Amino acid sequence: MGEDAATAPLVPDYGGACIANVVPTLLERPDAAPDWMPAAALEADRVVLLLLDGLGWEQLQARRQLAPTLCAMEGGPIGTVLPTTTATALTSLATGTTPGDHGVVGYRIHVHGEVLNILRWTTAAGDARQTIPPQKIQTHLPFLGQRPPVVTRAEFARTGFTLAHLDGTRFVGYRMPSSLVTEVARLTRASEPFIYSYYEGIDKVAHEYGLGEYYDAELAAADELVAKMLDAVPTGTAVVVVSDHGQVDVGPRVIPIGPDVIPHVSMQSGEGRFRWLHARPGHGALLVDAATAAHGADGWVVTREQVIEEGWFGPRVSAEAASRLGDVALVARTDVAFIEPTDTGPYELIGRHGSATSAEFWVPLLVATG
Repeated sequence: MGEDAATAPLVPDYGGACIANVVPTLLERPDAAPDWMPAAALEADRVVLLLLDGLGWEQLQARRQLAPTLCAMEGGPIGTVLPTTTATALTSLATGTTPGDHGVVGYRIHVHGEVLNILRWTTAAGDARQTIPPQKIQTHLPFLGQRPPVVTRAEFARTGFTLAHLDGTRFVGYRMPSSLVTEVARLTRASEPFIYSYYEGIDKVAHEYGLGEYYDAELAAADELVAKMLDAVPTGTAVVVVSDHGQVDVGPRVIPIGPDVIPHVSMQSGEGRFRWLHARPGHGALLVDAATAAHGADGWVVTREQVIEEGWFGPRVSAEAASRLGDVALVARTDVAFIEPTDTGPYELIGRHGSATSAEFWVPLLVATG
């Protein structure tokens, strides 16, 4: 793309230190363990994989004094997937596959002329679980076809996204963080060899409050949760902590798609820091030029073909996955978000993610034994 390494987008190493390879490595326990996976995780009698949503490596390193438990654990940074968004990253983590294979290529994706919100599993018409069956959007079995217990929020039990990326697992719901620890401890005492657990607090606080004092307080609380989990599990249990993406504090720096760009756009998908523009028929080249002129200072302007050829979503992109992409992506390179009117939620997001910057891309992989 004509940029030096310091300013170029980060593209995952899908064959190496990437969250897509965490579960296969933990479950298969290869003789030649990769150097990015601490040996303690592969030598333990039992493994608890804890996903702390929204904890980037750079944010953790900037606040080491707030997270003594995490920072005392063995490990380091690994890469997430693109886009750096929960729906895509959790699917890659659970299935051990790339976005190009599993097809959950963003938070809001194009499906048969509609935009499907993956986390809510809704379109403009409402609940889409019947019209767009989750198991048809994502067909790979999670956890190599094994059926481990999954300890996550009770309200996620029958959501479309749960059905899409955790179908067939044994769902164990919790409502409070203390219950998460209690459920994990109960399952490890029952000699479950592998448990997947999920905690979303850091991500939720960052979205609503940014990366200030509220974020710091939540990071400290999450660190205490990890400490309690290590105390609660039986001796010989490895607790492996990983995340799906980091965060950028965008605040009010939101940018509408430029008036010279809109005439070339038929619809938009994606999210604020990885916005897909779908071209009107015959407007593809015009859209690239207009988007570059309007937004090139704040974003990498890349075509669908570039994304596929450069391996952003993996070495192979299925036809189904490719059909869910737009024609031109605006991938934020500065601390901004590209806003689309129908991409709304209950509050204005302050912390955001999705792009290919180092703050969003690098995540911790940390291990300690209880």
